[in-house]
Amino acid sequence: MRVIVVGAGIMGTASALELADAGCDVVLLERAVPGAEASSAAAGMLGAQLESHDDAEFDVFREARDAYGAWAAELTRRSGVDVGYRVSGAMRLAQSAAEAEKLEATVRWHIRRGARAELLSGGGILGVEPSLSKSLVAAAHYPDEAQVEPTRLLRALAVAVAREPRIDVRSGVTVRGIQVEAGRATGVLLEDGALSADAVVLAAGSWSSLIGGVEGVVPEVRPSRGQLIELEERPASLRTILAGSSSYVVPRGDGRVVCGTTVEFVGFVREVTAGGVARILSDAIALVPSLEGATLGAMWSSFRPFSTSGAPLVGMTSMPGLVLATGHHRNGILLAPSTALAVRAALAP
Repeated sequence: MRVIVVGAGIMGTASALELADAGCDVVLLERAVPGAEASSAAAGMLGAQLESHDDAEFDVFREARDAYGAWAAELTRRSGVDVGYRVSGAMRLAQSAAEAEKLEATVRWHIRRGARAELLSGGGILGVEPSLSKSLVAAAHYPDEAQVEPTRLLRALAVAVAREPRIDVRSGVTVRGIQVEAGRATGVLLEDGALSADAVVLAAGSWSSLIGGVEGVVPEVRPSRGQLIELEERPASLRTILAGSSSYVVPRGDGRVVCGTTVEFVGFVREVTAGGVARILSDAIALVPSLEGATLGAMWSSFRPFSTSGAPLVGMTSMPGLVLATGHHRNGILLAPSTALAVRAALAP
């Protein structure tokens, strides 16, 4: 089977590898540089418990997180690139009594679902992270949460797909639309012609619903801009992922600390703004006062693909031959391996 994958971010590259492993011949198309959009610009949290909102989501996210270590190890073996996977644990922090009450209910829910979770206060919070603000009311500690470094992860995927003889990677290719014959996706339309295939996987992130021929088949996917900042603390002290009510702090363990994020529906406006930076820094310092003395590093933004359907778009569509792997918003890094398996199941069971 010949499959065209549109988009070489984490969804596209992970799906291409799975399809190649299943014996498919894959053409991986990218209009710019593989991994240059939301994938490599993310914070890299594998926050199954931090990000879950209901039982179904919890089970999917937790299964994805718990399988990630083995997937990351195999990717490192194939590519020779360390993806920075580590189980750092995470804490959801409460800055008010009302937030603490919600956290208590959340911890009970997680325990009922079989996950490790603990409600902390006072010295218990500082026992995990001594640098945290002493004004915090409570914290939910999730010791099994993990993280990767997105730039390393995308480098590993790029190397792995380049080494795979069944994958033909083509950069600088703009897909104008899906080629449709008798109601079936049979390839893609390019600026200078067409490419035919037995199936097409649409993994174009925030641009997925803008490609011609998918109207009425693919729900709207909008760009959600997220701004992030990297700080450097010396000496390195933070180890645990920290999440406030509207912000997060992701320490890499070596002094680098990624802080974010904004959620802004401003179209494809990429700029990092003074207001966004001010909010991120204010929120981060409120959680970890010692970050006031940290050194400012890189600042960037990315477009996370937000599906207006309210859930990721994964699997075969109503158009035979057209498979989706997009719309994961804040959880694309976490869900990439499981999405790739779903794409493989849809096309090469």
